[in-house]
Amino acid sequence: MMTRNFRRFVSLFLLLGFATWASAGVTVNPLLSDGMVLQCGMKVPIYGTADKGQKVTVQFAGQTKTATAGDDGKWLVKLDELKASGAGAELKVCDTVIKDVLVGEVWVCSGQSNMAWRMQSDKETAAEAPKADFPKIRWHGGRGGWVAITPDNVKGVFAVAYYFAKTLQAELKVPIGLIGRARGGTPIEAWMPPGAASEVLTKTDPKNKRSTRGHDGHLWTAHIAPLIPYGIRGAIWYQGERNAKEGTGWHYRYLQKRQVEDWRKAWGQGQFPFLWVQVPTGANGGGFAQLRDSERRALDLTPNTGMAVFYDWGPSLHPPKKRAAGRRLALWAMGTTYGKKDLVYSGPLLRDKDTKVSGGKLVLSFDHVGGGLVAKGGGKELKYFEVCGADGKWAAAKAVIDGKTVAVSCDTVAKPLHARYLWATGGKPTVSLLNKEGLPASPFVTDPDFGKPK
Repeated sequence: MMTRNFRRFVSLFLLLGFATWASAGVTVNPLLSDGMVLQCGMKVPIYGTADKGQKVTVQFAGQTKTATAGDDGKWLVKLDELKASGAGAELKVCDTVIKDVLVGEVWVCSGQSNMAWRMQSDKETAAEAPKADFPKIRWHGGRGGWVAITPDNVKGVFAVAYYFAKTLQAELKVPIGLIGRARGGTPIEAWMPPGAASEVLTKTDPKNKRSTRGHDGHLWTAHIAPLIPYGIRGAIWYQGERNAKEGTGWHYRYLQKRQVEDWRKAWGQGQFPFLWVQVPTGANGGGFAQLRDSERRALDLTPNTGMAVFYDWGPSLHPPKKRAAGRRLALWAMGTTYGKKDLVYSGPLLRDKDTKVSGGKLVLSFDHVGGGLVAKGGGKELKYFEVCGADGKWAAAKAVIDGKTVAVSCDTVAKPLHARYLWATGGKPTVSLLNKEGLPASPFVTDPDFGKPK
């Protein structure tokens, strides 16, 4: 009897020992942790490392998937499409249990200081904190793991991201996951894969061959690449001030295009939505105006992109009213990504190709006119427009709303060639042209080569 029991004990010991050995060395990527939000409506990557050739089993929402670690020790499975769920569930990877997992909409939130502006940074956002009780909005800021947004921990959340998520959840009624990676004072070149910005700058400015100032790709490598291939719906972006200051405002349209393309290619999730905040008024006038026009033009260079006009919330380099920026980003997402019909989600955007010269006037056409074009303060006449002729000399112009177009003219410019709007306002955040829904038109210049290095 003792011999039989001993054999059973040895068998059980060997079995348990093998199970422990089989799971030893299996790790899950740190981003996949307690409290996370998985992206709904897509095949969701679950991934990590293990010993070469080791089998890994993943269980979640009634699914069981297996993978084998490759020669590099990496493993990855893809769960079948998941439905949004606010009920915290467990995800098992061999012996590892990840708790309180939600399924909903996940967005990466990146850029420079205005994206990194946290909820503790000004009076408006601080006043919001006691009301910030959203347990189904989860935040991952790079330090620690996922946390539910509550009055106790909201102070460290990016303000633009918070208002974006709050607005989305009110409409979608699903969990929202926010992954925040931003750093103040950084140019877009730092957030692109190494070498990408140099290629763009050399191609668009071959004579000057502008330097990437030692920032080429380092934040991509440190903060964006490690997020891949976590399942996301898209990205929101608020950056550009550094490029405006450093003279790459005209180039920015092509830098932005390349950044979006490279992020999408690296993630391998198709042309996911990429939405940005157009920088508001700033301290150095022309540099910011050039940057804003490039941000506008980048919309036409890359599909499934969007832009929240934020001009009217300057003139500080760090405007504290991040509520409007987050809400306008969410409005664009609702009208495009989430297909909310009959929603006017943008202010008027110039249709450059439809600009016409007629009887000594420039006639400008716009997308996103909504219920119609209106002048702030009423009437038909608009402010802050200028025109120039072949000599390139700009003069204040008369601009009048005519149905869905704006006619622009100047008595001293007999043959107007180009027009611009909100270009030389002295840094004032006032606007003139809106749609009836109250969304402001984007600043613009009709000449695509204005500001181009010669």
